[in-house]
Amino acid sequence: MSKRPFLITRICNRFREVARRRRFAGAVEHLHGQGFSVPPGEVLAIVLVRDGCYYLDAFFDYYRALGIRYFAFVDNGSTDDTVARIKAQEGCVIDRVELPLAQYEDLMRQYPAQKYGTDRWCLYVDMDEQFDFEGREQHGLPALINYLEGRSDTALLAQMLEMFPRAPLAAVKDLTYSQALTAFAQYDISTVSSFDYHSDKIEFSALLAGNTLGSDALQFKFGGVRGKVFGEACCLTKHPLIFNGADVVPAPHPHLSQNVRVSDFDAVIRHYKFAGNVAARDAASAASGDLAHGEDQARLAVLAAQENLTLHSSDAQVWTGIDPLYDAGFLVRSKSYSTFLAESNT
Repeated sequence: MSKRPFLITRICNRFREVARRRRFAGAVEHLHGQGFSVPPGEVLAIVLVRDGCYYLDAFFDYYRALGIRYFAFVDNGSTDDTVARIKAQEGCVIDRVELPLAQYEDLMRQYPAQKYGTDRWCLYVDMDEQFDFEGREQHGLPALINYLEGRSDTALLAQMLEMFPRAPLAAVKDLTYSQALTAFAQYDISTVSSFDYHSDKIEFSALLAGNTLGSDALQFKFGGVRGKVFGEACCLTKHPLIFNGADVVPAPHPHLSQNVRVSDFDAVIRHYKFAGNVAARDAASAASGDLAHGEDQARLAVLAAQENLTLHSSDAQVWTGIDPLYDAGFLVRSKSYSTFLAESNT
């Protein structure tokens, strides 16, 4: 069989990628934070945002309490007061890129790491996420970073935990985000599917091939309550915290970075996707034609068809902390990290 058609395809793909990156570079608009830089030892939070006013106050409260002082925002075309309100915060830089998220998300996530986060720890978070880990309340990020650096790890894995209320979603759509953080106290991990980290059954396994693991127990997880209720085959696993050093490729995919050494335990990301008027929010995204994931259409159909839809069932559990997630096997615990934290208390 002639290799010519294959070669032509590769050449065409390469030209398309060059054109895509050129278009992205031309679309980046710097809005705020002239001279922004992240001092050594600080962690840079990288955040994609569009019309994020609903989340901002509680978002900053949580991550500043975590120890984050520097934030790099990529605004994807906000029409509310998001940009103005971020400008009023200390330690923030804002770049705007008004291109389709579905086609340019990788470059939007890579840009802040490459521009502001070289040789720095970078924490990828979305506005509706709370990154949490063993020892957070007692020690915060500094102890976690010390542990990772002591092992020469350059990434930490986290599993997303979808949070929801006992009440139907429509009944809580008018809650503020701060109120939703209290009301959304339940989760359901009864239908999570798990795969070995380097399993060839993972669609993007080739992107993970260059990563090494601190524990063979680490897994990629899919589905969960969104799969159960909406039929979404969503990936629950991310590499939210990475050290963007030499050879590391930050965020070529929304859920991972490449050429990293992953530490020996999991963190958790509490996800509040269904806070606020999720039906209206998803309808607006659908109207824009910019849904990044095909399964979102299935969710929209279910939300439209069931006025009193609830994620609650007899499988739901109430959030009481991170330990039950270790006990259930949803997260991997590290005796080494637990010992490190205990010794830090003495």
